Amino acid sequence: MAEAWIFGDDVSTDLIIPGRYLVERDPESLAEHAMEGADPEFAEKVNEGDVIVGGKNFGCGSSREHAPIALKAAGISGIIAESFARIFYRNAINQGIPVLTSENISKKFSTGDEIKVDWKNGEIENLSTGESAETQPLPPLLDEIVEAGGILQYLKEK
Repeated sequence: MAEAWIFGDDVSTDLIIPGRYLVERDPESLAEHAMEGADPEFAEKVNEGDVIVGGKNFGCGSSREHAPIALKAAGISGIIAESFARIFYRNAINQGIPVLTSENISKKFSTGDEIKVDWKNGEIENLSTGESAETQPLPPLLDEIVEAGGILQYLKEK
C-alpha cells in the first residue's frame, strides 16, 4: 500500500533538501533529510513506494539535483503535482523518478490516503475516498529514461 504525502504550492528545493546538507553526496545521507524543510519528520515516516502529491510550482528555487536524489533514496516512487518547476521536473526524470501533472490533484488527497498510480497511463486513484483523476503520461522518451532508472543508466543501455 502506498501512501500519499501532500504538500502545497511553491515547495522549493530548499524545503525538499535544505542547503546545509548539500555537502552530502551519499543518497542515503540525503534521504535522512528529505522534505525536512516542509515536514521535519517526513524522512522517519515515509515508506518505500509512497507518492508525493504537490500543488503548483513543486520544486521551485535552485536547480540542485540533491532534491530528487534525496526523495528517491527516501523511497518515493513518484511525484504528482499541479505543476512543476521546469528544472526540478527534468532532474526528477534524470534520477528515474516518474512525475505527472494533474490539475487540482492536491485537493483530491490528504496525507495518509492510500494512493494507486498507473504511471504509464496517467491514472491516479485515491483508494481511501474512491476519487480518481486522469492525466497525460510521460512522453515515451522520458518514460524510457525513468524505466531505465535515470539518465545515466539509460545512456549506458543505449
